[in-house]
Amino acid sequence: MKLTLNAWANGQPIPANFAFGQIPDEGHFELAQNINPAISWDGAPTGTKSFAVICHDPDVPSSGKDVNKEGKTVPADLPRVDFYHWVLVNIAADTHEIAEGGDSAGVTPKGKAAGVQGHGTTGINSYTDWFAGDADMGGNYGGYDGPCPPWNDSIMHHYHFTVYALDVEALNLEGAFTGADALAAMKGHVLDQASHMGTYTMNPNL
Repeated sequence: MKLTLNAWANGQPIPANFAFGQIPDEGHFELAQNINPAISWDGAPTGTKSFAVICHDPDVPSSGKDVNKEGKTVPADLPRVDFYHWVLVNIAADTHEIAEGGDSAGVTPKGKAAGVQGHGTTGINSYTDWFAGDADMGGNYGGYDGPCPPWNDSIMHHYHFTVYALDVEALNLEGAFTGADALAAMKGHVLDQASHMGTYTMNPNL
């Protein structure tokens, strides 16, 4: 299989319009356009009955103790965990692309509703956990929400967009399912997969 994502070359920086947050002229953070990039894929093996798309960042700090705190830096040797930015399953076998802005065209406070969309079924991304308890932003974040790593992190973050060809028409997932739930449900059903990676930072010194 081949995954095509033309908004940036594989392994290169992600433009800020595809991110949730960006570096402002003053201060540490401002909201970005949060548009999902256009992606397409081809070369799926015989027997493919559906597709899934996952975007994850494996570089997220395992502890929030120093995250986004003045006078602190998130150390490079801190253990890192996965943060899911896009969880999309049950994409029909005759679908081979998702248009730019087709799943997200801006930041939605309290999140977009997860569930059946025209291009598949969205789960919730990890902003659901990040904003939990926040009066202004807390909620279930369905579909795509782009990069926004800590502005004081000492390492670059890497965002992996992966499309999976599956041997089932639909995964038994509904409601507020997560990226980890989707990957567990896919186990034993993946015929092939392809990925495209981009980098992003909110730290102007990187």
